[in-house]
Amino acid sequence: MNAESDFIKTVFGLKLKQQRQKKNWSLQDLALKTGLSKSYLNEIENGKKYPKHDKIIQLSESLNCTFDDLVSTKLDKSLAPFNEILQSDFFKEVPLDLFGINKNNLISIISDAPKKVTAFINALIEISQNYNLGKERFYFAVLRSFQELYDNYFPDIEEKVLLFAKEHQLEFNKNMNPDVLQSILIEKFNYTIQSRDFEPYGTSTHLRSLFIPEKKLLLLNIKLEKDQKTFILAKEIGFNVLELKNRPNTYSWLDFGSFEEILNNFYASYFAGALLISKEQIIENTSDFFLQNTWKPKNFTDLIESFTNSPETFYYRLTNILSSELGIKDLFYLCLVKKKGSDRIQILKELHLNHQQAPHANATNEHYCRRWIAVKNLQHLKENETVTDAQISHYKDQGISYLVISTSQKNPFSDGSNRSYCLGILLNSQTIKKINFIKSPTLPTINVGVTCESCSIADCEVRQAPPVRLEKEYFNLSMKSSIEKIRKEIESEPQSKN
Repeated sequence: MNAESDFIKTVFGLKLKQQRQKKNWSLQDLALKTGLSKSYLNEIENGKKYPKHDKIIQLSESLNCTFDDLVSTKLDKSLAPFNEILQSDFFKEVPLDLFGINKNNLISIISDAPKKVTAFINALIEISQNYNLGKERFYFAVLRSFQELYDNYFPDIEEKVLLFAKEHQLEFNKNMNPDVLQSILIEKFNYTIQSRDFEPYGTSTHLRSLFIPEKKLLLLNIKLEKDQKTFILAKEIGFNVLELKNRPNTYSWLDFGSFEEILNNFYASYFAGALLISKEQIIENTSDFFLQNTWKPKNFTDLIESFTNSPETFYYRLTNILSSELGIKDLFYLCLVKKKGSDRIQILKELHLNHQQAPHANATNEHYCRRWIAVKNLQHLKENETVTDAQISHYKDQGISYLVISTSQKNPFSDGSNRSYCLGILLNSQTIKKINFIKSPTLPTINVGVTCESCSIADCEVRQAPPVRLEKEYFNLSMKSSIEKIRKEIESEPQSKN
């Protein structure tokens, strides 16, 4: 069914329900008045069916409204804000079924309380405008929510990776040859692959690859290191094995036209990570690492290097298996970046599994806590240096603690910016039993905040801004306390007689 037909059915259903509710009739009442079945009327109101001409006349006569009142696609004031949503590709671009949400159920919610839902949507729009939440940021927020809903673990893709590796006799190890992956793309998927110098075009430090679908031509930047090239080729295989047609054609991405592109890009990236780092091997090696009694940065560095030269790929792969396979469910992953010549720290990527942990990225230009191990490493990183370290971060204001392991390095394919990748594991009775080195004397516990503007740590030696948000909260609490004192005093005074 085309979008226009869906829109007409949906609007008719909304208007029918609205007319029925004006009379305080139930569906059964309307069924008795019109002689139409309750189930049929329910399907009409949910936008599944559009009645024939004679039945519309029956409905309009029973509801004491005109034929045009029902068939017109013009919505009244209470439903007007949904007109644009219903006519747009909203329901296609953000597939609500990923979250178990039925479109018709959502329409039903809208029609039940149009004014309240309108106010809510208007509030979201205002918030998004004030916080610069554009379409792209919204899409990525939806994707993160989708990943978190499934613990960032997708067994169907894991299974397809295993079948693909078996079919092509690929061994999961650090030394997977990019030439082998390139041959598969050429022979199995009819690709043409060329290495190009992008510098004459002004994109040498940003564009790693360009896919031209009309020619099945993949252009690779000649400056790619082996691991970068291997990942791009593995991801390109992922697009084909998973049959993902709607996809971005550049890496790093420049623009996404739809949510489907972002979702498919994620699926292909997941495929690449699973192909390059064996699930079974990373489970075994990480379990052994957690059994160590002492935290030693070198041991974690060795763990990374046993799988890949890319800390980012390793950290992200851990998020796939810790929750699903090792039972460590409350964790977060962050990628932070500090650009050359700037003191500003940005959260470039984030993922939070099963718990809405701090820290979260914000678009308010607040200052992330300089006591985070990932930020400290970024600040002091030397040229061509890779630093791995850990701490127990105690969020004083929230009363919770995380084991945070971080690796920082010069971004190997940019203009000299530094990146930190970090994994945070909530410390609770379950995780403390699984990680032996939690009480290691080499693992310091540091009081941290989220941003300076919301942090109560007194005399912080690395504070970048006053705690203005916290001060406002204190002011409001003080005002409430004063008002309560006034109320009690007034209540205790004897009542005056006129």
